[in-house]
Amino acid sequence: MGGEAAGPVPHDQHDFALWEKRVDALMILGSARGHFTVDGLRRALEDMGAQAFEDMTYYERWVAAVNENLIEAGVYSLEELGAKMEEVKARGDTYGEAQNV
Repeated sequence: MGGEAAGPVPHDQHDFALWEKRVDALMILGSARGHFTVDGLRRALEDMGAQAFEDMTYYERWVAAVNENLIEAGVYSLEELGAKMEEVKARGDTYGEAQNV
């Protein structure tokens, strides 16, 4: 966390999950469209508090920061996000189930 000793940085590579790649794409697209800046993302990350850095993965924090910035930019509302999440949830837990909707 910001300037605190964190120990050695692991240099081993890992394969990113599809959703992690999508978070990265959202960051690039949202920034390119002017919905937020690096400073806006940093502020949202810092506003989460230290516990988020213990409880959430790197990409979980980033998707939360992107989401916060997109809501603040008026791209969608919290209500619209909730409705879309319910719609997606109703499709099923797997890709195969979603295809049958």
